[in-house]
Amino acid sequence: MQPLLQVALTLALVLASQTAPAQTYPSKPVHIIVPFPPGGGVDMVARMISPKLSENLGQQVVIDNRGGAAGIIGTELAAKSPPDGYTMFMGTLGNLSVNPLLYSKLPFDIDRDFAPLTLMVSVTFMLYVHPSFPVKTVKDLIALAKSRPGQINFASSGNGGAPHLAAELFSSMAGIKMTHVPYKGGGPYLIALLGGEVPLIFGPMVTGLPHVKSGRLRGVAVLGPKRSPVLPDVPTVGETLPGYEVVNWFGMVVPAATPHDIITRLNTELVKVLRMPDIKERLIAGGAEPAGDTPAEFGAFMKSEAAKWARVIKEANIRAK
Repeated sequence: MQPLLQVALTLALVLASQTAPAQTYPSKPVHIIVPFPPGGGVDMVARMISPKLSENLGQQVVIDNRGGAAGIIGTELAAKSPPDGYTMFMGTLGNLSVNPLLYSKLPFDIDRDFAPLTLMVSVTFMLYVHPSFPVKTVKDLIALAKSRPGQINFASSGNGGAPHLAAELFSSMAGIKMTHVPYKGGGPYLIALLGGEVPLIFGPMVTGLPHVKSGRLRGVAVLGPKRSPVLPDVPTVGETLPGYEVVNWFGMVVPAATPHDIITRLNTELVKVLRMPDIKERLIAGGAEPAGDTPAEFGAFMKSEAAKWARVIKEANIRAK
């Protein structure tokens, strides 16, 4: 065989081996790691979009709940998964932008170990209280907390998550002191509130709204910059505490060395699902605004969020406890 022909054949085989995985992908089920137990906001959104994503990919999409340690256990598992497109990770503001600011040592590096896919949803948060708790307004809560410093507990889905940050920022801006009780995810801390174990939480509308409508919880205020069209009579926290605003978000990433063609495919299919009218309607009704952007845009967004919350964490002296 002539040397030039041999080189050409070798190059062709190399190129074929590089493109074959993307052309046959996916050939088996795809897993989405959710770093919280079932029942929380991240889990609910993941399960909402997974059937449509399965249809788009032609393979089953499996939700893999790996809760614990403020999402760190699930994040580590995803970071160390094979970069073959069969493991995605659906994280939050806390997992993807804030935890590195709160913990001095983590078994992964967000920038080094993950490649962004897309921002999934922006999530409206509310201040919820148990009906037995004598608070109906933000002013009521501030007044009660000032009269009982450190005696009012609030629950969260774990250290460093958006529910924790939202409460600590509220306490800092209102000049009050409350006691943090972390749970192992959005489901457990919502159950604690429903059962009266704790009097209040700052949590997503996607999980709490049905209980407000049923009367099992009281929705005191919306944490975002404007009132929610779902509950237009509920004021924002900022109407009483000017400048206060917290909006959580969920985003999808994959292990960093995942092939570019597969990243492009997953981004395309996820954005398609988020733009489906029935999915959009269900997300918005639950207080989650569907997003869907490019990997580059989502990567830049994560960095901007880390910078924003670094300032807030320093000013409010928020620490992982």
